[in-house]
Amino acid sequence: MQTLIQTRKIEDEERKQVILETLADKYSQEILQTIMDKPKSVTDITAETRIPVSTVYRRIQLLHDNKIVSISGTISDDGKKYFLYKSKIRSISIISDCYSTKIEIVPNITDSKEGFLEGNMAIQI
Repeated sequence: MQTLIQTRKIEDEERKQVILETLADKYSQEILQTIMDKPKSVTDITAETRIPVSTVYRRIQLLHDNKIVSISGTISDDGKKYFLYKSKIRSISIISDCYSTKIEIVPNITDSKEGFLEGNMAIQI
């Protein structure tokens, strides 16, 4: 069975700049790799990457503000909030020459059995 991969081109120059700056950060890259296949908590991300908790929170907020990460959450029986973070992007292609920069994003669509499913057009990047 062949799968069609839909990409989304980023046309807005300001949006391109934000994406490039965000992905240039090594911590953001590590976090995105960690949350690519499965939603994870900050505690899980910190344990896997060894990035300090405060740094993970700052980067997650930046990634979420830039619509690169989605947040889902629950409240436990004792009233604690428990948030999970998942990458909205599977991959990014960047082509740059002297005249322009082209960015294409492949959305991160996972199987509904994992409880996380996003439609291609539902992702606002």
